[in-house]
Amino acid sequence: MHEQDKFYPQESVWIYPKNNPEWRSAIVQEFNIHPVTAQILVSRGFTNFEDIHNFLYAKLPSLYDPALFNDMQLAIDRVVTALYKKEGILIYGDNDVDGMTAAALLTEFLKNLGGNVHYFIPNSNIQKKGLFADAVEFALKNQCSLLITVDCGITAGKELEDFLTHQIDVIVTDHHEPTSKIPHCVATLNPKLVNSTYPNREITGVGVAFKLAHGITNTLLASGKIAPNSIDLKSFLDLVALGTISDMGVLLGENRILVRYGLGELRKTKRVGLLKLFAICDLDLSSISPLDIASKVAPRLNSLGRIADPKKGVELLLIRDEEAASKLAQELDLHNIERQKIERLAAEDIENYIKAHPKILQDKAIVLYSHKWHPGVIPIVTTRIAKQYNRPTMIIAIEKGLGKGSVRTIPEFSLLTVLKKHEKLLVNFGGHDFAAGLSVLEDNIPLLRKAFIQAANQALKPSDLITKLYLDASVHFGELTFDFMESLNLLEPFGNENPPPILFSDVVQLWAPKVVGKTHLKFFLEEGDRMLESIGFGLAWRKPQLRKKDLSLRIAFSPYINTFLNKSSIQLHIKDWKIHKDLPPEEEKIF
Repeated sequence: MHEQDKFYPQESVWIYPKNNPEWRSAIVQEFNIHPVTAQILVSRGFTNFEDIHNFLYAKLPSLYDPALFNDMQLAIDRVVTALYKKEGILIYGDNDVDGMTAAALLTEFLKNLGGNVHYFIPNSNIQKKGLFADAVEFALKNQCSLLITVDCGITAGKELEDFLTHQIDVIVTDHHEPTSKIPHCVATLNPKLVNSTYPNREITGVGVAFKLAHGITNTLLASGKIAPNSIDLKSFLDLVALGTISDMGVLLGENRILVRYGLGELRKTKRVGLLKLFAICDLDLSSISPLDIASKVAPRLNSLGRIADPKKGVELLLIRDEEAASKLAQELDLHNIERQKIERLAAEDIENYIKAHPKILQDKAIVLYSHKWHPGVIPIVTTRIAKQYNRPTMIIAIEKGLGKGSVRTIPEFSLLTVLKKHEKLLVNFGGHDFAAGLSVLEDNIPLLRKAFIQAANQALKPSDLITKLYLDASVHFGELTFDFMESLNLLEPFGNENPPPILFSDVVQLWAPKVVGKTHLKFFLEEGDRMLESIGFGLAWRKPQLRKKDLSLRIAFSPYINTFLNKSSIQLHIKDWKIHKDLPPEEEKIF
């Protein structure tokens, strides 16, 4: 592809931080933290000391009581009965990392209690009805009289009826939005039910599975059926962190506590399969971060659900044999390389199509479909296209008359309202307001495309399609000390809804930036009497804007500590910049 043919995103609109000096000073005084860290808390909407204290210092005892789920006791009673009658229990999980970790968690937990437990993870290459038919067959073959779904089931009312006709009881644990009909079962644990009394609506599938394990533990302890030290629930938080981060769970409130402690468990995990996988990812176990998991671990596990056998993901999480774990981790790596190739082909095909048909971008949503794309990689490609063009995006891979689609959106446009409105066009759908999956008959795709684009065109304004960059605080280079970086650690773990802070500074570019690694820019920036090494990933295309020496810039960046040959230094990830002479008068006064 020629350079002039590439699509480059439009420049972002900068949203400057809220300015409330009195409140910032009160936070500094109350918590004895750096003023810039206090400003970040102001910018992110904290309005009282209690909320700030809970955000910075919440501990495991702050987790919500599992009993706050409406049907929790019904679910606990049925599981306890199954345990003591030695009934076969089948854990049925979704085929992504959230589902894999949830299945591994409940399988291991119930086996530790002496349960007769099996797990089943569907292969995405089988039609949805086939997935459940296979699971019914598996349950009957293994004499399972109780099915527990994890990270799925809330939209599968019809399919789950098959289990009931075979006298197999069903407990649904899920976190996806319910669609039209709730499955008829023993108990349904889902924080998004209309009548839900559980306070954390954003808990993930593995989080709900953990809550069930926690509730069972509480009941068995209260009845004296297990000893107080017989189960270490904290040891399962490594799986909770892994699934929550991989599923883009919101890292605020209870999720933040689960992930913070879960990262601690991951850093000392004894799970042989995970250790082998971390080694292949070249991760430092002592400092593993949400970014490491999201960018290196999750794609390898998810590759199984995309193009291979996702059951091996659960196997990797539960395996005890070193040699078998090593082989399995290597297999995951190879699948991930293959997944990347397939994904790249689909992404290039889609990009080329958009460039050849630029009128597509006159609408406020993108809907594309083809027989050429592998359905397993569609969710990744859809996410990328939605982000690149900053508009709701639906991409559908068609196979044997059925389209499997993935939908992603922007904050200004909720998906499920539209999908529910046009439910009659769909075979099935499920997900969240900002990410969903669906199946649709090939003949219905043009009607679905028209309806989706029409809804976006009516709901969205042109300004909604412009990417926004939310800034947290202004800072001088002299303030970027190791003590300040330590203060920023209080805000971790970073992730969805709690991103790394983006700061801004007015600086001088001493000389033009240098292109490194073909697509990145290395900057030479000075503020006050200090120069800091800075890198702008994927920003080499903007180098022509910066040819002059001694150019005055306003930069937006995230600081980080880089350690090389045992020597640490503070460096900057440049997110964006504005040339000072081009700043409008109202922005000149902001710093």
